[in-house]
Amino acid sequence: MLKVENLNVFYGGIHALKGVGIDVLEGQIVSIIGSNGAGKSTLLNTISGIVKPKEGRIEYRGRELSRQPHRVVKAGISQVPEGRLVFANLTVRENLMMGAYLRRDTKGIERDLKSVFELFPRLEERISQLAGTLSGGEQQMLAMGRGLMSSPELVLLDEPSLGLAPLLVKTIFEIIEDIKRMNKTILLVEQNAYKALSVADKAYVLEQGRITMEGSARDLLRDKTIQEAYLGKVQNT
Repeated sequence: MLKVENLNVFYGGIHALKGVGIDVLEGQIVSIIGSNGAGKSTLLNTISGIVKPKEGRIEYRGRELSRQPHRVVKAGISQVPEGRLVFANLTVRENLMMGAYLRRDTKGIERDLKSVFELFPRLEERISQLAGTLSGGEQQMLAMGRGLMSSPELVLLDEPSLGLAPLLVKTIFEIIEDIKRMNKTILLVEQNAYKALSVADKAYVLEQGRITMEGSARDLLRDKTIQEAYLGKVQNT
């Protein structure tokens, strides 16, 4: 479904991604784990067209993916950004409709809005509330719901558990599995390695801009190197 080959990205003189390659098969949850500054968000932003690579190829369904963000969305890819980035002065409904800004299928939009409310009942309860007045967990739900409103086939999730209490983290990861059951494919960037590997089919380890390990998420979860580097403190959350 998605194939990234030899991706090299620079920020000035900083080589942020160094020959990165990943594959995402349809129907999978693929997790990218790594420490802060490893290049995880840069990878998602490059796929989305927000960051331009110096070298490399990104294919989606066998065709080279556009480097223009609106064309990436039209192709069927939606990104839920790190830090939620909701429109604070717009209502919950207005935020969700912003996710559908490229669509013209009114009936389809209403159908997907209903699906979002089924997935996130709390958003329907707060449909007329300003997004800036929501709790952090509610804003994360809103950001995820907004991402689904473009009717994507592939959802890029960037640090969905960041800054949330443990109980909300559990809820968010249950919802991620629910999204997969909606026939969505998910590329998940997440610092909570234990949770990320627990829900994923396949995973990659990104360290200092390079992919250093890859394999089934189950195998990486049992790998002693991964356990020592990433799971020592996270596994208890």
